[in-house]
Amino acid sequence: MDRSREEEVIRNYQKGEKMMILLFAQWCINHDLDPVAIYKEAYPYQDKNKELIDALELTVPKQESDHIDSETLLEVLSLYGNDDLAFVVSDLVFRKNLK
Repeated sequence: MDRSREEEVIRNYQKGEKMMILLFAQWCINHDLDPVAIYKEAYPYQDKNKELIDALELTVPKQESDHIDSETLLEVLSLYGNDDLAFVVSDLVFRKNLK
C-alpha cells in the first residue's frame, strides 16, 4: 500500500470514529443520560475526551433526533474497539430496558 493510500485509510477511520462518538453522544441525549459520565465509568483513568466534548456540540435535542437503536450503537462501539464503553452501555440497556 502506498503512502497516500495509507493516509486515506487513516483519515476514513478517524472520520468513522468521530461519527461513532457522535452516535454515542446522541444516543445518550435521546435516553436522558450523561455521555461524559458514562464515558468516565467505562474509562475512569482517562482525561476528558476532547472528541466527545466536540461531539456534544453537534448533538440535537432528543425531540429533534432520529431514533438510534441500542443494538446498532453497541455494534458500532465494538467495531471501533470500544469494548469497555460497549459493556457499560450494554449494562445500561439491560438495567433500564432501553431500546
